Amino acid sequence: MLRRPKPTDSEADLLREQERFLTSGAPSAANVVRRPDKRRGEAGGEGAEHQGEDEERQRDVVTIEDLPDQLPSLTPAPAKKSRFKASRVTFEDEDAGVRLDTHDTHISAVLSRIVERDTSSTPISLPALTGLAFPKVLHRSETSSQVPLSSPGGKKSIFARQIAAQRVKEGKTPLHCAPEAVHTPETSMDTDQCDAVGDSSGPRLVCGQGLAGPDSSGETIRIHRENQAKLQAMSRSEILDEQKKLLSQLDPRLVEFVRSRKAQSDPSSASPSKHLQVKSGNANFPLENACRESDSSSAAALLQKPQEVEMEAEEEEEGPPPPAVTEEDLPVKPQREWVHMNKLEPEKLEWMRDLPAPKRKGTKKAMQARFDFAGTLIPPTEDLPTHLGLHHHGEEPERAGYSLQELFLLSRSQLIQQRTLALSTLANILAKARAGEYVSVLTGSIVSTLLDAGLLFLLRFALDDSVEGAMSAAVHALKALLVCAEDEECLDSTFSWFRGLASFPLLPSAQEEEDEEDEGLPEYMRDTPKEKEERKSDHDVARQDVVKGLLKMKLLPRLRYILEVVRPSPRVVQDILEILTRIARHSSSSATQVLDCPRLMETVMSEFLPPSWTMPSLPLPQSVYGLPLASNMKLLRVLATSGRHACARLLNSLGVRERLSSLLSAEPSELLLESTEALRITTEAYRLWAVAAGYGQACKLYIDLYPSLVKGLQSVHRLLAPSDPLLPLQIQRTLALLCLLTQVTHTAGCHQELQAGMVSSQGEECPPPPPVSWGHVTGLQAPLLGHLKGFVKNLDIPEQKESSLVVIPAYLAYLEAYYHQLSRQNCFKPLETLQELELLTSEVLLPLMSHHVVQGLMKNLKSSSVVCNVQPSHLGPETIPSLPGLACPGLKDRPGLVVPSSPFPLLTSLGLLLETITSIHKGLSCKFTGLLLSEPVIGYLQSCSQATPTLSHTRAWLLRHEHHLLYLLLRLAHRLVPTEPQVAKHASLYHQVALVLLPWLLPGSEYLAHELLSTIIFSKDFLSEGHSGGPEAVELGELKLQEETQEHTSPSLQTVGALLREACVQLPSIRGCFLTHLAHLEPSVLMSRDALLGRNPWINSHLLPELTGPTLPSDWPYLPLVSLYERSGVSDGGGLAMEELPGGALQVVIHCLQWLLLLEVWREEALKVMPPVAKLARLSCVFLCSSDLFLERRVQKLTWGLFRLLTRQSRLDSLDLNFPPPGLASFQDLYSALLTQYEAVSFGDPLFGCWVLLPLQRRYSATMKLAVFGEHVGMLRSLGVTMGQLSIPIERFTSPPEDSLPLLRLYFRSLVTRILKPCWCPVLYVVALSHVNSFIFSQDAAAQEVEAARRSMLSKIYYLTDEVLRNHLLLFRLPQQHLEFGFDMYDQLPPIRAKRLESVIRLRGSGDDKGD
Repeated sequence: MLRRPKPTDSEADLLREQERFLTSGAPSAANVVRRPDKRRGEAGGEGAEHQGEDEERQRDVVTIEDLPDQLPSLTPAPAKKSRFKASRVTFEDEDAGVRLDTHDTHISAVLSRIVERDTSSTPISLPALTGLAFPKVLHRSETSSQVPLSSPGGKKSIFARQIAAQRVKEGKTPLHCAPEAVHTPETSMDTDQCDAVGDSSGPRLVCGQGLAGPDSSGETIRIHRENQAKLQAMSRSEILDEQKKLLSQLDPRLVEFVRSRKAQSDPSSASPSKHLQVKSGNANFPLENACRESDSSSAAALLQKPQEVEMEAEEEEEGPPPPAVTEEDLPVKPQREWVHMNKLEPEKLEWMRDLPAPKRKGTKKAMQARFDFAGTLIPPTEDLPTHLGLHHHGEEPERAGYSLQELFLLSRSQLIQQRTLALSTLANILAKARAGEYVSVLTGSIVSTLLDAGLLFLLRFALDDSVEGAMSAAVHALKALLVCAEDEECLDSTFSWFRGLASFPLLPSAQEEEDEEDEGLPEYMRDTPKEKEERKSDHDVARQDVVKGLLKMKLLPRLRYILEVVRPSPRVVQDILEILTRIARHSSSSATQVLDCPRLMETVMSEFLPPSWTMPSLPLPQSVYGLPLASNMKLLRVLATSGRHACARLLNSLGVRERLSSLLSAEPSELLLESTEALRITTEAYRLWAVAAGYGQACKLYIDLYPSLVKGLQSVHRLLAPSDPLLPLQIQRTLALLCLLTQVTHTAGCHQELQAGMVSSQGEECPPPPPVSWGHVTGLQAPLLGHLKGFVKNLDIPEQKESSLVVIPAYLAYLEAYYHQLSRQNCFKPLETLQELELLTSEVLLPLMSHHVVQGLMKNLKSSSVVCNVQPSHLGPETIPSLPGLACPGLKDRPGLVVPSSPFPLLTSLGLLLETITSIHKGLSCKFTGLLLSEPVIGYLQSCSQATPTLSHTRAWLLRHEHHLLYLLLRLAHRLVPTEPQVAKHASLYHQVALVLLPWLLPGSEYLAHELLSTIIFSKDFLSEGHSGGPEAVELGELKLQEETQEHTSPSLQTVGALLREACVQLPSIRGCFLTHLAHLEPSVLMSRDALLGRNPWINSHLLPELTGPTLPSDWPYLPLVSLYERSGVSDGGGLAMEELPGGALQVVIHCLQWLLLLEVWREEALKVMPPVAKLARLSCVFLCSSDLFLERRVQKLTWGLFRLLTRQSRLDSLDLNFPPPGLASFQDLYSALLTQYEAVSFGDPLFGCWVLLPLQRRYSATMKLAVFGEHVGMLRSLGVTMGQLSIPIERFTSPPEDSLPLLRLYFRSLVTRILKPCWCPVLYVVALSHVNSFIFSQDAAAQEVEAARRSMLSKIYYLTDEVLRNHLLLFRLPQQHLEFGFDMYDQLPPIRAKRLESVIRLRGSGDDKGD
């Protein structure tokens, strides 16, 4: 490697290095080029190449890469060359002095050329005689009122204008004005010869400068007079013809030049003609330049008429133009003494007039949206007063309000007030847009439009503003974009529900991006997702994920700076805390970034959750620094939800444990805070503590604060008095306290198990036992049960009914946790517990279930359901993919899960408790049959069995709670169906609901899916048809069908009824098969089990898994078949990936097909979410995953049965193969693989043949038929499916007639070449005959190519030597499946067909004769 020269190198060293460089042949860092010098006239083209090469040898120019060609200028500007220097003509023998005198502009040269003008013929006007001794002094005020503003002669002095005014007053006219005619706007037209007759002073275009000779001006006058004489001798029509000829020949620019010269020479007549040009483009009229003769009125009339018509047409389209501004329109009248105000200039005074009324546009076209400062949309026709400050000099000054584009422009203004106003208005617009107020009045999404326009970068730049007002407005706008107050309120209201403290991360839906750079690279060379994320720009990241984009833009350090250094107002502090809360809800990684941001959490804890504080002097203090804030406590709670490690950091490193102790050890009234804020912050403190207890943390605090907790429980009934104005806050505080006690009970119930596990772990990792044990929580059950009884009694009191309904579910959830954990303790006493449960049932649960208030709530099940109401009639708020939300604005104003009239929280808690007590005391199950058999529950379940809910962030958080209720109802049914005949009558309904619920379950509910599969889905008790004559009924239906049709369909070696009986016997094995194939979900099932069963010390995060889709796919019944195909199916090379099937694969396929047969016959509704084409595609794996699997006897039976079910009349109508099945690009690709497999391994199997024939029906694409008769024509010899074996009517293949000419030609070729024979391929032989026969004898008009093909085919058929084929093609009548050949024939050709055949043969004969 060559080294760089050093300062210590000698000349010899440099020469040595140069020699090494030349011998190495390495490219040089600098090249020598020759650039042409444009200043010397050198060219860089081909002609200068050789010259450049020669000069290159003489002159070296060193150029370096990435160096600009031209150096930056060091002077202000280079000296410019004269543009006229090159055009000057100079002679070598010309004397320099003479040339200098020629171009001399000195004053002496000018004075020497002055020639006195001849004034002998100039008229002299004498001054008027007056009686005054001296002339009157002229004052400016008098002059301005007397002297005309303009004169034909041009600009005059004040004295000359005063003398002219006196002459006009005396009735005299100046002598030089005598011959000039008086011009009026009516007769002053824009013509080039308008003064040809009346003006003899000379031409205006020709000056005679170029003429040589002394009398050049006289020659010009003579030419001008000749032109005038010629014009006078011509008629009007001749003048117009000549004018048209000139205009068509002359350059338009020359015409404009002539007109401009005329306008300069005649300023007095220019204004009215100009006025007409603006209104109506007069270039369109040939009469424009006509000469004004003596009878100018008639000429004016001729010219004016077309202009008036044009103007009227424009007025119809655009409306009348506004009148010009006059002096009376001005708000301030100009005074004559004002300088330069003697002439009004309307175009400059236009802005001073009143605004025109908004245009009443009767159009359906979209108009630009305008908003006021509150973010309210202003209607286009709204006429608002100007004092509101909403009018401005924009594109539409008459319309009030600001458009989004104008607000963006103002937000970057240099004026602080404009920046602040624009950002505040944008914040209001965003808040209303997130609330959905613009959905019904605006097209498109405002939030998406603003983000696409760069709103995120605009707000991020504005956060760096040094002015606090603008920065505060930017924070408010960012809060309006990210945070939805209704979303947070709804999440808080469901916190006390079952698993309400858990939530989904608000991550955008994952979008798979194709990275072209990684294509073709091995796995180890590809970039990791983290590396790809780092390479993305801020814009790309923000376009996919707004929160992630903000984090990439260093939002957190800026917010920390604002809180720590700027110390803004309380509103800005609240906005920042809410923004941080929304960022923490995004994902666990975002919450970790909030915790890791330097000094952010320390600032938040020290300033807004201090260990001690003083009472604020005002209800609304000017600064919230040094005061505890509820929004800060909520931020800590959301951060703790992201994971147990984050929660431990908060408790131990940031001092949250001490803050909780100081806030909850005293009553809210004893805190030095305003009463509302005190209740809110203690509520959030309880919730944070409940989240920590959900991990098994902060339980030592329970022992320390036990007296305060008991004291709080004792005052519950007193605090929930109806007269308390803070009742809603008191209720939320009580619910948070009960949620805390529930989580502590769960944690204490795990103490014994952890203690035993710690002893037996032998060094393995095991969570340490919590400090709270079961003995610490047993004393709470009795008082809480007494509270529950009291609230049940309060349901009869109208004033306390609503508050009681809100808190009862939390008490039921606590009792469920208590009894669930009690049954796992060593101190469990079964006999005493059973007696307790019987008393609980008789004294609390049964009265509660039968209470009229609860019965009334249950009637709202269907109306409150999210599952049943898939498409709500309301217009929801705006949601965008890059910023998902819960879409809660307006949710409490309509029926739903979170409204007070919703029965879901009560029924879910009741179902939890019933599941626990019936597992302990199984004899109590029969007492709750009324719940399952009640009319509202049955109606609700029936609606759910027919529903198809959609999945999104806006629905998932509610769907999760409704899934819990459905699961608990099914668990209760599982206990009652085997023992209660009344409940068993609805077993099929419960089974149907279980089948539809299974693919609905969301991430985090994997344990529920496992339990459904293990208990209900494959239970014989819920498939009541299997033991109540169901298979026999199916057999009778088959016999009846065969009698009606008198056909023997597919040769099923065993009827479907027998297959169903065998499948019912094999249900336990089928269940094991499916559970085995779902074994990959075991880690998720265990995590879900820990969360749902209250195993708190094993829970790692209360943040649910990312919402990527349901836990199980909708095609889960086909899962064993699809997974087998993926392991051993057709590979990319065309062959099988595995030669032999793995062990047990045959039994897996049989169990899968048995289960599918059961579902298709008895639970058809459960599979309706799958389109028929998807079912057909997945069943095709039977033929593709092995070369002989479909030949197995049991597989054949089951596949025949499924094929017959799929090809029933109703199913065939809904089978659309043109629609790509889910998971495949197109059905044609799958069909191509099937054809290849059939040719290779089918051995003429009828089942495989029917499968291949199914897509060849006439209603499907011709592409698949072209593949059979083109690429895979060899399979026609082995496709021996008979008419009796085909369960599809042959008419579906032959009707309507084929119109694809390439396919018809293939049909004809396969018949004529004997590739297609009735003994080899009976079905397609009939199909080809039918379509070719219809084509050759068709009477429909067609293109020349089609008609020629018809005649050609018909003539070739006539001359066929095979008489049988010839008769089949000519005498084919109709397909008939019961006949020997499958079709009926004419005895002889009908007359019309015979006539056509004769005409074609005659035409063919005459053509042959001519050819001879």
